[in-house]
Amino acid sequence: MPTKTLQIPTPDGQADAFVAFPDRGEQHPGVLLYMDAFGVRPVLREMARQLAEHGYYVLVPNVYYRHGPTPVIELPEHIGEESRPAIFAQVMPLIQEHTTERALRDADAYLKFLTAQPEVSAGPVAAIGYCMGAALAMRTATAHPDQVAAVAGFHPGLLVTDAPDSPHRLISKLTAQVHLGLAEGDLSPEAISELNQALDAVGVGYTTEIYPGTIHGFTMSDTDAFNPAALQRHWDRLLPLLDRTLGNS
Repeated sequence: MPTKTLQIPTPDGQADAFVAFPDRGEQHPGVLLYMDAFGVRPVLREMARQLAEHGYYVLVPNVYYRHGPTPVIELPEHIGEESRPAIFAQVMPLIQEHTTERALRDADAYLKFLTAQPEVSAGPVAAIGYCMGAALAMRTATAHPDQVAAVAGFHPGLLVTDAPDSPHRLISKLTAQVHLGLAEGDLSPEAISELNQALDAVGVGYTTEIYPGTIHGFTMSDTDAFNPAALQRHWDRLLPLLDRTLGNS
């Protein structure tokens, strides 16, 4: 399967990105895959390859590109509880500096780049994300309702906050179908209710689901949070969503 590292021009520089796509000499629907807080690394590249095997061109940008190319921070092969405090001490400033304004500028650039690739077919794309990437996917979809037909977020972070520009407050602009796969404890019952009310009001097809027996980060096989059954459930929800919305049956 072809994979590449490409450079995406943005208003703030060049974002390096990993891409994977089928080796069939055809065009395929595009998927913008947003990383989790730990960044682009082997587990995310493998997930992109698996998604590409189902007929998609998958773009995984380094959201932290303003601080350098991948890897922006050095990570152990396995992220255990003992290493998390030191890693988060490095990651949190990067997350805090990735403002809404930066996220929206980047989303514009990522979509422009994705849809211009010769291997990507005309038509709508999907935005998916993990952890903080779920909020970035939602921001991308609400800012580009004419382009993004599907949003999926797994163990989301920063999706429902008190901020005036919290992603959940912008759902009125959404046209995409949505699946959100939550770990137990990711969002309070009140936050889930507020999120569901916003989705109900806009009238899009959606599911918000708590994956049983999970903790935050359950899709990531290089962390202690990994849950193989929940990862499979994630594929069981994600692939039909993409099939329905991107016409890749």
